[in-house]
Amino acid sequence: MYYPRFIEKEVIRSLKNNPVTAIIGSRQSGKSTMAHKLVNQLTEDHVFLDLERHSDLSALDNAEWFFKNNKGKLICLDEIQRKPEIFPLIRSLVDEWGDNGHFLVLGSASRDLIKQSSETLAGRISYKKLNPFNLTETKGDFSIEDYIIRGGFPRSLLRGEEVSLEWREDFISTFLERDLMQWSGFSTLTMRKLWRMLAVENGNIVNYNRLACSLGISAPTVKNHIELLAATFMLNILPPYLPNIGKRLIKSPKIYLNDIGISNALLGIGSFNELSSHPSKGTAWETLVLSNLMSVFPNYEFSFYRTSHGAEIDIILRKGRKIIAVECKSSSSPKLTKGGLIALKDINPDFTLVICPVDKIWQISDNIYVGSITDAINKIQESS
Repeated sequence: MYYPRFIEKEVIRSLKNNPVTAIIGSRQSGKSTMAHKLVNQLTEDHVFLDLERHSDLSALDNAEWFFKNNKGKLICLDEIQRKPEIFPLIRSLVDEWGDNGHFLVLGSASRDLIKQSSETLAGRISYKKLNPFNLTETKGDFSIEDYIIRGGFPRSLLRGEEVSLEWREDFISTFLERDLMQWSGFSTLTMRKLWRMLAVENGNIVNYNRLACSLGISAPTVKNHIELLAATFMLNILPPYLPNIGKRLIKSPKIYLNDIGISNALLGIGSFNELSSHPSKGTAWETLVLSNLMSVFPNYEFSFYRTSHGAEIDIILRKGRKIIAVECKSSSSPKLTKGGLIALKDINPDFTLVICPVDKIWQISDNIYVGSITDAINKIQESS
């Protein structure tokens, strides 16, 4: 069964308005499946190369000849980070050909990690990020209990509990032992240890020195490793919100794993019952909320707010002058803490959402609403 993805309309619009469209996102998030469906839907005149397949990669030994022979077709290149040196040629050709919709490229690395693309194709390329499934994309076919254990990767979510855990464990090993090999300067064993430590520290302020001491490496090396995991979409680095209000604020970022299912696998959590009694239950809910909101609202800036005296808001969404505060509560009877109420006075958001595992939305005071993740998404969309 195919579940339509949230960004499909944006990708179609981008193909019409840009010479090159890039779909970026983590491995196994569904980029290839979505691209095949959209390309087949849009045009019969296309060619699709998977650059992880040797035969497809060798087709680009004389890339200029190949591209010119397929002029007029939509040329799709999957796993483009395997051949970043091709971007100058693409730039030259799209300038020569004019019009839009010549190339669709897919990559499992950020635009900054896909070397040269941002500079070479400036003004010619539009980036669209595909995250693992968010809850709204699955049309209610999976319970919140299934999702918070398996996460949003299609091949994890669509399988049974035991097979899902095996897939995620294999994904972690393959990612570390094969996918990261194209980036230099790290040890697979050290990266595995760091990734697991970050799963334990999920949702906390990052302390590079403490992590470095535990791993026996330097703090700058830890920072580089974390940035690589973020650039390959395994982590979300959440910056602090720093309004000019004259208070002492926490200025270090928080780190969340991009997918709660991967976090559970790193921690050895295989079932909802195990998670329910695990210390990571609260941060698991925060991770679920953050990843879903980031997936649905890519045009918002995300941050958190915390003062040195403990006033805190888990997530802040900002777009222009609009500010939305989000508190994540894994309890079905949530209460705002004193620190949370102080933080809301500091921030003065347009409205506040307390997101928890409940079935309906209700208002607890002026501009403060309690509801599910789906309710929260609907409320933010309505406010736009």
